[in-house]
Amino acid sequence: MRGIRSLNNLSKRCYAAARPNEALTESDTGYKSSGVSLPAPQNVQVSKLPNGLVIASLENYSPLSTVGVFVKAGSRYESVENQGVAHVLRLAANLTTKGVSAFKLCRGVEALGANLSAALSRETMVYTARCFRDYLDNILEYLVNVTMAQEFRPWEVCDLTSRVIANKDRAKRAPQCTFGMSLFRFLHSGVIEKLHEAAYKNTLSNSLYCPEHMVGKVSPQQLHSFVEDHFTTGRMAVVGLGVKHSDLTELSKRFLSVRVGAGAPLVQATYRGGELRVQNQDSQVHALVVSEGGVAGGTEATAFAVLQKILGVEPHVKRGTGITSKLSQGVTKASAFNASYSDSGLFGVYTISQANVARDAIRVAIAQVGSVAEGTVTEDDITRAKIQAKVDYLLSTESSDGLMAEIGAQALETAAYRPPEAVLQAIDAVTQEHVVKAARKFMDGKKTMAACGHLINTPFLDEL
Repeated sequence: MRGIRSLNNLSKRCYAAARPNEALTESDTGYKSSGVSLPAPQNVQVSKLPNGLVIASLENYSPLSTVGVFVKAGSRYESVENQGVAHVLRLAANLTTKGVSAFKLCRGVEALGANLSAALSRETMVYTARCFRDYLDNILEYLVNVTMAQEFRPWEVCDLTSRVIANKDRAKRAPQCTFGMSLFRFLHSGVIEKLHEAAYKNTLSNSLYCPEHMVGKVSPQQLHSFVEDHFTTGRMAVVGLGVKHSDLTELSKRFLSVRVGAGAPLVQATYRGGELRVQNQDSQVHALVVSEGGVAGGTEATAFAVLQKILGVEPHVKRGTGITSKLSQGVTKASAFNASYSDSGLFGVYTISQANVARDAIRVAIAQVGSVAEGTVTEDDITRAKIQAKVDYLLSTESSDGLMAEIGAQALETAAYRPPEAVLQAIDAVTQEHVVKAARKFMDGKKTMAACGHLINTPFLDEL
């Protein structure tokens, strides 16, 4: 019987009748066009309301609508007194609000077949809702509740402690692919956090995760205060995919204009340079050496992006070795590091090596950047790097999540959107002079170093 039942699972294609021996073409005489034309492609539309709320949308005629609320409320906006509040706030996205209970929020979103999530970076908090476009009004009700009507009941906030601890531990153990490089798969997030802690005096030095001394100590009052200061219309952008701009504007006016104002002012990041080392028994040493890079969206940041491709990122061929990159030619498991923010940036080299050769690996990696700074880079190297930079950018916006992040970041920062054509033109405009200048800025700039592992043979910053 078991064998007989298994036959029912066979595809009908296995025993379909053969087509009679006749012509495969048929006359279209008598057929009439339905008269339905495909909708014209739309461009991203951006508008700004008088209350400061920025609205951006792209009508792509998808049956699914995605709406994201971007808020300037990342970890960089924490103070010394409320460190870790952004991490706890992200985990609190599914708690009871003034409009719905945690149970109703969960059941209601599931009943719509929707998805509601929260994500945190150093600069932004992003709440994203995805559903069938017919249920957009319904899902926005829940989205508004978790962004503008938080309640933070003390017992629910207290219950988040175990999740904060588990989230930190999981982040330390999980593979890290933040920079799109397969060689980072064993990199602990701790070395990135240490790098920012050493590099900056304020704001960007704050960790994405709640520090140990604040676990279980972030109070509902601190959460309320943080939301009141930062979740205002002047610090928010609403981005929609698969939704009409007029509809999104109307819904935003109705639901998201509750807390009007500019909110807390932005504190400029102050780069200082420095060094932090984490000694443990790992056989491999992870080391990052950086200088201050370019501000996101600027010409200098584009030059650093091209320089990063010249020095090397992950191989572009499966199981490839990245032999065209400068760093892979000089050091095994080395790559360029590039992070840009609204008012600062970091650029440098990242190496993974055995403890006994860590000193040589770091020095050779820095020497490769020095070689570019001396003008040894060729036009072929720059052309290849530009192609890789353009392809990576286009691939990053190919998915709805990547496109949403790109539109949201630009709308939140500039209240406008630069189309892909303009970005590609900016990459094409990078010259050899720009690349050499960027490499020199790294070589001449004040360095920051973070290292993790068995550091017996890892040089200190003043020894490089």
